[in-house]
Order: sequence, then structure tokens, then C-alpha cells
Amino acid sequence: MTDRADRTIAALRSGHDHLTSVVHGLAAADLTRPSGASEWDVSQVLSHLGSGAEIGLASLEGALNGTGPRGGDFNTSVWARWDGMSPAERAEGFVTADERLVSAYEALDARARQELRVDLGFLPAPVDVATVAGLRLSEFTHHTWDVEVAFDPAAALLPVAVGPLLDQAGLLMGFLGRADALGGRHVQVAVRTVSPERAFGLDVGDSVALVDEPADPDAVLSAPAEWWLRLVTGRHAPARTPAEVNLKGDALTLDDLRRVFPGF
Repeated sequence: MTDRADRTIAALRSGHDHLTSVVHGLAAADLTRPSGASEWDVSQVLSHLGSGAEIGLASLEGALNGTGPRGGDFNTSVWARWDGMSPAERAEGFVTADERLVSAYEALDARARQELRVDLGFLPAPVDVATVAGLRLSEFTHHTWDVEVAFDPAAALLPVAVGPLLDQAGLLMGFLGRADALGGRHVQVAVRTVSPERAFGLDVGDSVALVDEPADPDAVLSAPAEWWLRLVTGRHAPARTPAEVNLKGDALTLDDLRRVFPGF
């Protein structure tokens, strides 16, 4: 578990350094350009990441200090303050807030990375560092794509994050997927990714879940791993789907899969 935490924290550092360099290269007009998140401009994505870093740091410090999570009123006050910032303030504020969070993760020793449990306030029980850092890595990586796709229609998820995110892909599958999107049909899909290579199954029935690769699938999806991750988080428009994505079988289409994963 320490290795998983180490990999995830290292990916958070790489992601922070990358997005910071992107942000510092943006002009004022770039910050108000529509992002890959349909309801936000670029500065609002950075605001979401910055406020999330503040809240995440408070949760981590609460676990380290034994005081627990700060609660909903704290989160509301953080969001309100970031909402009141100008686009430029959001951009610079993101850089500062995320640096503090990543540095706090990096400062955890091996014992803390193994044994510390963090109460996020919205999960049934406290979770380990690998899990809480992994949730942040998912949020950070996909919203980084939201920023970058505003300027590059062919943008992809940061490679350093893809492996760790693929390893935890089943964690939120039930939350991300809509089991009713196929009109009551039960479908099993064999999913085979490249970069990195993985093979597993997607079961859409009463719920949506990752399973072992089925022996007799209804369809076979072959795709870059980064696009699979974008698919399940709703960043899968046809114009942003690489040519290497291939779905074989008559049971469903890529548009069916897009309906299963409408995004957030």
C-alpha cells in the first residue's frame, strides 16, 4: 500500500508542476475561455482545483492532528471565497493552494503513508493515504484535461497519472455509471487497454461495475487507457475520441457507453 501511495503522490507532484507551467503561460483572455467542463471557463476549473486543494489539506491536517474533518460550513466558506476571486486570482491561488497540498503529501513519512486514515466527511469510513491521494489525483488529472483541451482539441490525460488511475478505476464505478442507460439490458464488455496494457470486464446490469474479463463478452472495447479513463468520467465526445478506439460486437455502440457514463 505504501508503494501505491508513493506512486500516487509522485503523480500529484508531476501533475502540479505541469499544470503550473501551463497556467503561467496563459494570457488574461485565456482564463475566461470555455474549458472542457461544459459549465466552467478555465479560471473556474482552476478555482475548483484550488478550493479542493484547501479542503483536502484541511482533511489531511485533521487526520494528522486528530481533530477530524472541518465540516460542511468550512467547505461552503472556501467555495464562496474562491467564487469571489477574479480569474487571475483564481489562477495564482490554484498554484499556491495545490503546492501546499502536494507538499503536505510529500512530507508524510512511510508509516503515515501506510497507517494514517483520513476522514473526508462524505465516505462511510476514513480511508488510507493511497485512496485519498488517489481521489485527488483523479479530480486533478481530469480537470487538468479540462484546461488543456480548451487550447488543444487532441489533449490527453497526463501519462504519469494513467497507471495509478487505472489501478483504482473500480473505486467510483458505481457512482460514475448509470445502470439504467441501456434500458434494462444486461451487457458485459471485455475492455482491453494499451499504454498500459490491461484486460478486465465492464458489467452493466442492475449496477455498473468492473469485473474480471468475461469469457464470452457481448462486446470488446479496445482503447488507449487514458481514453478509457476519460470515457468513464464523461470526457468522451466523438470529436475527442482517438481513432484507435474500437468497439466490436452488436450488443451496444460507443454512444451507448457514452450514455452509461454521462460525466460529472
